[in-house]
Amino acid sequence: MLQESVGKLKGIGPKRASVLAQEVGIETIEDLFYFRPRRYLDRSSIKSISDCFVNEAVTVIGTVRNTRVAGRSRRFMEVTVDDGTDTITGIFFGGVQYFQRLFNEGDQVCFSGKISFYKTKQMVHPDFDFFDAASNTSSISAINTGRIVPLYRSSESLGAAGFDSRGFRRIIRQAIDLCADSIIEPLEPSLLIRHNLMGLRDALVSIHFPESIDMVESARRRIAFNELFFLQFYLTLSRRAASEEAGIRTITTETGIFESVVRRLPFSLTEDQRKAIEEVRGDMCSPVPMNRMLQGDVGSGKTVVALLAVCIAMGRGHQAALMAPTEILASQHYATAREILGGDVPIAILTGSTDADERNRVYRGLAEGSIGLVVGTHALIQGGVEFRNLGLIIIDEQHRFGVVQRAALRDKGSFSDLLVMTATPIPRSLSLTIYGDLDLSVIRQKPANRIPVKTMSFPESRLPGVYRSIDRYIDQGRQIYYVLPLIEESERVDLKSAKEVYGRMTSEIFPKRRIALLHGRMKQEEKDRIMEGFTGGTTDILVTTTVIEVGIDVANAAVIVIEHAERFGLSQLHQLRGRVGRGSHQSFCVLIYPDDIQEDARRRIDILVANDDGFIIAEEDLKIRGAGEFLGVRQHGRESGFEFADLGRDYDLIVSAREEAAAAAFNGDAEEMLRGMESGSSALKGMRMKRILSLLT
Repeated sequence: MLQESVGKLKGIGPKRASVLAQEVGIETIEDLFYFRPRRYLDRSSIKSISDCFVNEAVTVIGTVRNTRVAGRSRRFMEVTVDDGTDTITGIFFGGVQYFQRLFNEGDQVCFSGKISFYKTKQMVHPDFDFFDAASNTSSISAINTGRIVPLYRSSESLGAAGFDSRGFRRIIRQAIDLCADSIIEPLEPSLLIRHNLMGLRDALVSIHFPESIDMVESARRRIAFNELFFLQFYLTLSRRAASEEAGIRTITTETGIFESVVRRLPFSLTEDQRKAIEEVRGDMCSPVPMNRMLQGDVGSGKTVVALLAVCIAMGRGHQAALMAPTEILASQHYATAREILGGDVPIAILTGSTDADERNRVYRGLAEGSIGLVVGTHALIQGGVEFRNLGLIIIDEQHRFGVVQRAALRDKGSFSDLLVMTATPIPRSLSLTIYGDLDLSVIRQKPANRIPVKTMSFPESRLPGVYRSIDRYIDQGRQIYYVLPLIEESERVDLKSAKEVYGRMTSEIFPKRRIALLHGRMKQEEKDRIMEGFTGGTTDILVTTTVIEVGIDVANAAVIVIEHAERFGLSQLHQLRGRVGRGSHQSFCVLIYPDDIQEDARRRIDILVANDDGFIIAEEDLKIRGAGEFLGVRQHGRESGFEFADLGRDYDLIVSAREEAAAAAFNGDAEEMLRGMESGSSALKGMRMKRILSLLT
């Protein structure tokens, strides 16, 4: 019954069912159970009409004493209700004939709304419900009044089809009455007791028609546990299956390349770097291929760890490939690799700009095995690229590559180790869910020689003073990033654009300075030329968009100014700030915001000014924006992919679900539980697993 089309319910039919499927993804009756209310109104407190006063929002219960149509130019319906203490009149505009048929003298009704007064107490368009006169008030089956009332997200199309909050309450009540007893509890009773969780059936009923506001949270946590548990269960099984499919590989003995490179490093490794290297080395010494994420704050030294992993691979006679999302970042990795690895590892670069002769030379070197490390972009996954013995794959800024692209590179090796890197610190809850199939190494410490960036914020009215400071730093030989949120002006938003500010700077503000413009719509050759000029010191100010967010490393750039800082997320601002502070000079990050900035935007900016720890900032960013915006995957509905789990506040629930799922996945019931997930009996469809899994890929 749960898997029947929602069109089977009374009053819906194929056309209205199609609207539900297109607008909110509700196709089956089960889907209705998992359509979460957006908020609730507390109409559980029922008052005597005599105790009701103007402007109060109340619920009253009484008997219809009189109905009449009033008004001349605009007709309306009056319904007078008496509860024995006083009377109140409900006023209904429009659809008079409908209300005439609906209300009859003697009906027992609930009215909920705000009290007004015109000759008598009244409510304009109150929410209402009817109930059997024989029932007492403690057992009223009302769904619109006299209780905690759910409100559902809607749209113009849904409303036109009759699916406003009132319409959703009606069909969900019908679904509960018909099918609630068909809901199968997928979890063991002992597990529910351990974590003080209500049963799934009770939770799904209570999320829509709770007896109290406290019950709403209990129901949400129970269904959230389902989402988190089955995601972790899936990850555990898929990870185990991947290991079994990979088989057991042969581990060869290392040569001394690793030790040679470490001795030549011009700096000391931090404790976090040493720990990450040992974790990576342990994985690479395992008979099962490595599947690890290396996450670290900007400037924490992830690249060094990755290059030392290359040394381990090379020491075993394996080749390595490092794939970056942009040519700029690939070029910088190539330069860093040549500097650190020196003559120990033969290195090549392969990008879309590599000319035909050089490309063919690299192809031959990779196929013959004479090239130990190739650094590149998507060009690495082209058909002509073949490796003699690819043993290590490193993917930088992994979230910028699709699962197909990552798999295409991994297919070029056999039992290859995988190390993915990200400069975006990931909150703990996301690490355990979205990236739960990866082992995790974290680098929080920054090298001792790094001078912390000073961050300050100013209203737009203080820009003239900022311009004077920029001039002074240029006179001292420093370079400046100047970041805007838009490339061009837009009629839809009142924001400055990079092109607009570039024009003003060159003609009015800094006419004698060397200024360049960089943005994402430029051709790659033009971007490379502009960045070469900035890196080479022939540009004083680089006016740009967020195209510089990752992978740009110019030691002489000591100031970054970000206009309309209120338009960026905290983590993105932190990434932009990481473009400076890479040299021996004190660096500054200047955030510019409107004079009339809103309070929540001002709070975000204050957090960034007060903190330089990317992990703290990431946690705050998740709380403020939610998982969907944090990940850049905001979608229709619950943007994180979860309907009920809140990754910003459910860390304890995530840990519990992860532990229980790991235990369940390795006992004899794993296959049975997986079949249950696939059949839908454990609410696989209702928990929107497809959307959750899309985040993993």
